[in-house]
Amino acid sequence: MPIYKAPIEDSLFVLNDVLHVERYNNLPGFEDATPDTIEAILGEVGKLAEEVLQPLNEVGDKHGCVWTEGEGFDNTVEVPPGFQEAYDLYSEAGWGSLPFPEEYGGQGLPATLNAAVQEYVSSANMAFGMYPGLTAGAAAALIEHASEEQKQMYVPKMLSGEWSGTMNLTEPHCGTDLGMMRTKAARNDDGTFAISGQKIWISAGEHPMSSNIIHLVLARIEGAPEGVDGISLFICPKFLLDGDGNPGDRNKLSCGSLEHKMGINGNATCVMNYEGATAYLVGEENRGLKAMFVMMNEARLGVGVQGLAQSEVAYQNAADWARERIQGRSISGVKYPDLKADPIIVHPDIRRVLMTIRSFNEAARALVYWTALRSDLHHRSEDEEVRQSANDLMGLLTPVVKGVITDKGFDSTVMAQQVFGGTGYTKDQGVEQFVRDARIAMIYEGANGIQALDLVGRKLPSKGGRAVQAYFKEVGKFCSAHKDDDAMKPYIEPLSKGLADLQAATMWLVQNGVQNPDNAGAASTDYMHLFGLVAFGHMWGMMAKAANDKLADNANGQTKFLENKLLTGKFFMERIMPESSAHLARIQTGCDTMMAMAAEDF
Repeated sequence: MPIYKAPIEDSLFVLNDVLHVERYNNLPGFEDATPDTIEAILGEVGKLAEEVLQPLNEVGDKHGCVWTEGEGFDNTVEVPPGFQEAYDLYSEAGWGSLPFPEEYGGQGLPATLNAAVQEYVSSANMAFGMYPGLTAGAAAALIEHASEEQKQMYVPKMLSGEWSGTMNLTEPHCGTDLGMMRTKAARNDDGTFAISGQKIWISAGEHPMSSNIIHLVLARIEGAPEGVDGISLFICPKFLLDGDGNPGDRNKLSCGSLEHKMGINGNATCVMNYEGATAYLVGEENRGLKAMFVMMNEARLGVGVQGLAQSEVAYQNAADWARERIQGRSISGVKYPDLKADPIIVHPDIRRVLMTIRSFNEAARALVYWTALRSDLHHRSEDEEVRQSANDLMGLLTPVVKGVITDKGFDSTVMAQQVFGGTGYTKDQGVEQFVRDARIAMIYEGANGIQALDLVGRKLPSKGGRAVQAYFKEVGKFCSAHKDDDAMKPYIEPLSKGLADLQAATMWLVQNGVQNPDNAGAASTDYMHLFGLVAFGHMWGMMAKAANDKLADNANGQTKFLENKLLTGKFFMERIMPESSAHLARIQTGCDTMMAMAAEDF
């Protein structure tokens, strides 16, 4: 049976000692996020994750969701045993409303804190976490783009968990290329629209846990321009609302089937059929993609959290197994003479694996929280310059958080599985589920190759490179401030080298990407991962500084934790950070060899 323990101490260290969230108590919501409140919230959600959600993870995987055909539009989906009760507990505790404005039923607390909450939920049960996770993304899009009447009508009940939400983009013939969309919206005489078409891979598209499901659907109004410029966004509820705002008549939409998947079996991934379903326009006609991008960006950051979350739970189980599994003797001499063999934790290669995963997890956690803090600054600060800078950096880092953390998170689950040997390939210990569940995070919400193209093709040149130059300045300033600190040299010198490699790669792209766009495409994934390395290195530098400062100030009873933090960061800088040079070398080879072979010769 797999284990999971919420990493509360590490979360508190990042929030309090690295990011110093108390410094932002002048911002709305932060004044209520005192250290005691943060610790209490993380303790409570940690308990829910450990005691309720984690035991259901294997249940959800084995049982899955069950589709049953009904009459008319009444096809039903049964969720795994225990999910309804867990959903009710989650909703009653208010976890779905944590970072949202109080005027719509939210608690107004920082998104930075919510990032930690969602990590715990996803580590414990990724498939379950997607139900409220999609609702949160849909609610965010409505708050940003819907009319005030629509917000008041839908958002409070979505935040309470009474209703849930989805996003409907993908169709059988188009995924990333939304300009090929065929779903149509015909005008009704009463100002509503009739949606007709099919959407696929709709997470949480049908289930019985909420009394209504609010589908956000992209469609093309009849007569609208072709391509992405003609796409509009619609609210299309499962049940139409009556005069009192309660679920009434069944809308003309249904779940046609469930997808048969590699993992996340506890989440209902649906084929949704719209057959003249009544829908309501959100925002302006033909501006739907802009509105949906609010939800997509929320989702991309959330998927990055999923990559971290699966890596964390995989690490915990691998480390536990390595401490207990006895096999062979240490090559440097017997370590446990009272046992017939030594635990495999004594072997350097096992430690290489565990330290690689751990050093990634702790850096990724800090980067997720750091990026979430940029979101808070963008939405809550009254200083326009602060808002702009935060939005620039959040946009720049979103493809890195999604692409790099999910790529490396999946790698971590595979490495953790390897620690178990043959047992890891069977279902006995549950670690193979982490591998299967983590794999989807590299694909959905924009496959990671698309994230890399977004980074080099859109985010780098945006506004004359303002965001990337600001990021380079921030990391460079940190390096300069601590370059003469002997205790920081193991962190600053590798980070400075990585930053120089990233700047060289950026200059190469500027010089060669415009000349031949295939050069940018060929370099994109390596560039994204090089950027991720520097971002992780920056986080490790910040964490090392915080740990050293705290050790110098009596450590507050955390001496072992802080010393291990420094050790883990040093491992990252020695063993992982040098990969920046390899990424740079690959980038500078260009596209010629990659593009030379004829398509028919593959």
